Amino acid sequence: MKQPRPMEDAARARDILLRRAVLAAVLCFLLLGAVVARVAWLQVTAHERFVNLAEQNRTRIEPIPPARGLIHDRNGVVLADNAPSFQVELVPEQVPDMEATLAHLARVLVLDEADLSRFRKALKSGKSFDSIPLKLNLDEEEIARLAFERPRLPGVEVQARLTRVYPHVERVSHVVGYVGRINEREMQVIDAEAYRGSSHIGKTGLERFYEDRLHGKVGYRKLEVDAHGRTLRVLEEVPATSGEDVHLTLDLRLQAVAEAALGDFLGAIVAIDPRNGEVLAFVSKPGFDPNLFVNGIRTGDYKALIENPDRPLFNRALAAAYPPGSTVKPVMGLAGLEYGLITPEYRMFAGPHYQLPGQDHKYRDWKKGGHGWVDLDHAIAQSCDVFFYDLAHRMGIDRMHAFFSEFGLGRPTGIDLPGEVSGLMPSREWKRAARNQIWYPGETLIAGIGQGYMLATPLQLAQMTATLARRGEAVRPHLSRDAVMDPLAPIKLRREAYWDVVLGGMDHVINSDYGTARALKGGPYRMAGKSGTAQVFTVKQSESYDEKRLSRKLHDHAVFVGFAPVEQPRIVVAAFVEHGQHGSSTAGPIVRRVMDGWLLGDFELKAAEVNDKAETD
Repeated sequence: MKQPRPMEDAARARDILLRRAVLAAVLCFLLLGAVVARVAWLQVTAHERFVNLAEQNRTRIEPIPPARGLIHDRNGVVLADNAPSFQVELVPEQVPDMEATLAHLARVLVLDEADLSRFRKALKSGKSFDSIPLKLNLDEEEIARLAFERPRLPGVEVQARLTRVYPHVERVSHVVGYVGRINEREMQVIDAEAYRGSSHIGKTGLERFYEDRLHGKVGYRKLEVDAHGRTLRVLEEVPATSGEDVHLTLDLRLQAVAEAALGDFLGAIVAIDPRNGEVLAFVSKPGFDPNLFVNGIRTGDYKALIENPDRPLFNRALAAAYPPGSTVKPVMGLAGLEYGLITPEYRMFAGPHYQLPGQDHKYRDWKKGGHGWVDLDHAIAQSCDVFFYDLAHRMGIDRMHAFFSEFGLGRPTGIDLPGEVSGLMPSREWKRAARNQIWYPGETLIAGIGQGYMLATPLQLAQMTATLARRGEAVRPHLSRDAVMDPLAPIKLRREAYWDVVLGGMDHVINSDYGTARALKGGPYRMAGKSGTAQVFTVKQSESYDEKRLSRKLHDHAVFVGFAPVEQPRIVVAAFVEHGQHGSSTAGPIVRRVMDGWLLGDFELKAAEVNDKAETD
């Protein structure tokens, strides 16, 4: 029979009960503290975040892209415009299944791989609440199909946007440039907030150079939405600020005259006002249709442009560096006077060729029988090579480099366009650094007539001629009427009379009975200029240049620079005609035609053609 268990000690039982009560109290206190801490964190620390999350459940911020500023010529003609179009956009956070939605849209719209690729790249770099365009320029049928499918496509919207339009197509394509869709590389460098809701950015020309002015400032619209993301009402709206319009110095009428003057030739023409540097015409032929690039150029169209042997995408006025030929001879003569190597009265006998002392190589003159006795005036007017061979030999390449650089050769002009090349004004130091070779005396001779390593753009030749016409008062070419350009230091000579001698020679190129371009003489204003020929290939000593036996692509390039009126110049024109053979007979009349347009207002017919072109295109 079991013995009854002894009664537990009452004091011990109370002690156990007390410990358990204390433990329970501590646990309750800790749990209460955690709750209080969590509530404090929610109410204080994370208050703004959760308020925003709650707000985002009922509201949505929609960016309002700004209207891009327009580009006008000097007379107010619109060169870059905005036109309404419709595009389909997706807001990622409102799309439950992105791949399924894209597959659905591919059955409704015609989507190519480029559209999908651009969208996916933007999707990775953009924010979930930003509207991302998928396809631009929807037609009416596509809009109707999307409206029918809209209830089954959450997060998909059709938006009315403005798209860029270039009404004059090729005529100003190299000046105005074009806009295009923002690519992945550009997304890494632009201000994402400034471009929220925007899909395009300036790619080339003025569209790129003045992007900050043209783009404008993004606005936003705060919308109240239901649980499915549908808009209920607009709570707040801050309108976008449109981009600034850019007004150019360019005259579209003169641009048309210059383009027509080139005829079937390829080349470039630059006309500027020597008094202030305003660019009046800026032609690179052929041009291209910039409208093709706005919403993504098709592969076939781009391939056709790239493979075109005439290189329509190449801006010849700005980025093509050609040998300037004899157009630099007035500057050479001025340098000879300034360095004291010749005087206005200095004369030399210029035979059919020139030889360096102790050498057999003959540097030929363009005139087979030579020019006989010539001074600087006749040497410029008749473009006597032998005179300038001799002057170059005595001057040396380093002094030539220093003097020509003052006229802007060998460095960019600083025009308000991207992509300008510097050309090349060679020197001993340049050849040693670039080619690790010494400079040869024969190279100095051919540089003295603008051949060899010397290279210049048509824009640089226009600036050089403007500096001559203004007797050393240099100007920087610009296209925007309110462009702020750094001033250029004037060129000071030991004697002002030197300008008279050289400018007199340029005047006699045309207005004498011995000048190379005397066929241009006459008319209601007096014009001065200088012809030039840029060699395409070097003729060997044992050979002669026979243009009749050569294909056109091997013909020399024709160059001509001029200014008018001689007494008070108001226009300078530089024309470069590829494979035009002769500066005087080919490029000279082109320059004269452009001057007639500006000085005589002889472009009324061309203005009508401009309007017709804008309407039909």
